[in-house]
Amino acid sequence: MSVYRNLQETHLNRARASLRQALSWYGYLRKSGQLSSNPELLGLVKPELEALNATLNKLDSNVIRIAVFGLVSRGKSAVLNALLGDKILQTGPLNGVTQWPRSVRWQPGGKVLVELIDTPGLDEIEGESRADMAREVVHQADLILFVVSGDITRTEYQALLELRRSQKPLILVFNKIDLYPDTDQGVIYQNLQQLGAGHPEAKPLLPDEIVMVAAEPAAMEVRVEWPDGRVSYEWETPPPQVDELKETILNILNREGRSLLALNALIQARDAEAAIAQKTIDLREQEAENIIWQFTKYKALAVMLNPIAFLDILGGTVADLALIRALARLYGLPMTSYEAGKILKTILFSSGGLLLGELGSSFLLGLGKSTAAITSGDNPSNITAFAGSAIAQAGIAGYGAYSVGKAAQSYLEKGCTWGQLGASSVIQEILSQVDQNTILYRLRQELGIKY
Repeated sequence: MSVYRNLQETHLNRARASLRQALSWYGYLRKSGQLSSNPELLGLVKPELEALNATLNKLDSNVIRIAVFGLVSRGKSAVLNALLGDKILQTGPLNGVTQWPRSVRWQPGGKVLVELIDTPGLDEIEGESRADMAREVVHQADLILFVVSGDITRTEYQALLELRRSQKPLILVFNKIDLYPDTDQGVIYQNLQQLGAGHPEAKPLLPDEIVMVAAEPAAMEVRVEWPDGRVSYEWETPPPQVDELKETILNILNREGRSLLALNALIQARDAEAAIAQKTIDLREQEAENIIWQFTKYKALAVMLNPIAFLDILGGTVADLALIRALARLYGLPMTSYEAGKILKTILFSSGGLLLGELGSSFLLGLGKSTAAITSGDNPSNITAFAGSAIAQAGIAGYGAYSVGKAAQSYLEKGCTWGQLGASSVIQEILSQVDQNTILYRLRQELGIKY
């Protein structure tokens, strides 16, 4: 257990360092004037900056949030009441008893502090706004309980797929087992194991990922025999059967609770930073286009006029690096010459060899242009050859510069969360270290399928 504890502390510390680095960078942009000088952009990204701060504060508070989802009448509130040992949340026979998300504190075992979040049914009639609100809760949750009460319906399966896409660990809770004979329970359990995986190629759910409970068992008629020989019948309600669920949650929290906390914080940070980058790119799209075309024209002109083939390639590479850094400065994103070089290399090799082929063609044309320039004094007709090679090479160089510029735009939008302490990098680092016996391993498999 000490191994798990040390690993969880490492994950928490890495997540904190990642968030602090992001906040430090955006704080620097404010002080340097890149954000404060643009009130429109500052207003657009303010929610994401606040989200980053809130996420860091949540990490420091060390409270794990468990959200409960499901369709109406599946017993979500009853499951939470059974875990709490008290009927705190309202339950009843009518659909839609829970109108708004509500959270309660729970401290199982007197150690871990948990916030349990009850949500409205995902299929409520005229409840689309409440359903949207429930889906927003999932972004704040570290662990999800999805409650069903029998075979999964088509609507439930679609809701389950949507929750799986949120990249959060999930436990499938089969409630109301007291209503089914043992034989039926076994058949339903096997179906849930396969369907609950949420992907045809995914492995069936592990024991930690599906739990059978009776949160609010139906009353039973009991025969009572009195000493005087009288016989009467009374209705008694059996106690809730949730010990297995409670034990499962405790095992998960003890084994990987802080890693769940760190991972969710990083996912929120990654999404916030990606949103900041996207808003910045959308706002400055025309400026970026002007920069790309400016570098395209300059690079084409410089390559066309330069008579030395080797300097053509060198100068073109320098121009591409300068273009990438100019775009990064425009977007207010961190970028060093080394990082710009890595992006250019990635762009060249990810283009399917197209841009590398263009460079090769440009170099060959450059050699012909250089030869024509050297011999032009002996044969004036070589000037025509020089001009033809120069124009063709300039067209290739311009095409390359524009392609690099557009690819860099896309990379800066999606790659802002990478780097040594970038959120995406630390997410991969955490998932690469998880044990096969953990619920996080399932998430690692799902991310592998997605990406």
